[in-house]
Amino acid sequence: MAEKFDNLEEHLEKFIENIRQLGIIVSDFQPSSQAVLNQKLNFMISGLQDIDKCQKQLHDINVPLEVFEYIDQGRNPQLYTKECLERALARNEQVKGKIDTMTKFKSLLISELSKVFPEEMAKYKDIREEDGPS
Repeated sequence: MAEKFDNLEEHLEKFIENIRQLGIIVSDFQPSSQAVLNQKLNFMISGLQDIDKCQKQLHDINVPLEVFEYIDQGRNPQLYTKECLERALARNEQVKGKIDTMTKFKSLLISELSKVFPEEMAKYKDIREEDGPS
């Protein structure tokens, strides 16, 4: 899997370098540099074709759109993973708190109902024991 990314990274680095060189040529264009400019444009086209070939190897990779938003905002995309984990942890703590509260409520409710309706609660507990622990 990593070599797929390495291959793409290599092609992207070559493409970026070619674009950088193309920018230098264009910014100081001289009629005598037309042949070099044409060569760089052809390299750019072949670089895009190479990158497109890499797409076929990576078609099964899904990247959340939020990652691209992070990149567009100039933020480190690895922060997305960190923040997702932090949100999941916070949500997990909330749910655990609700579960603990409901467990305590169930115990208290059964205790109070046993005081008020001892016979019915005894039947309820017998039925629950027959069904198995839950």
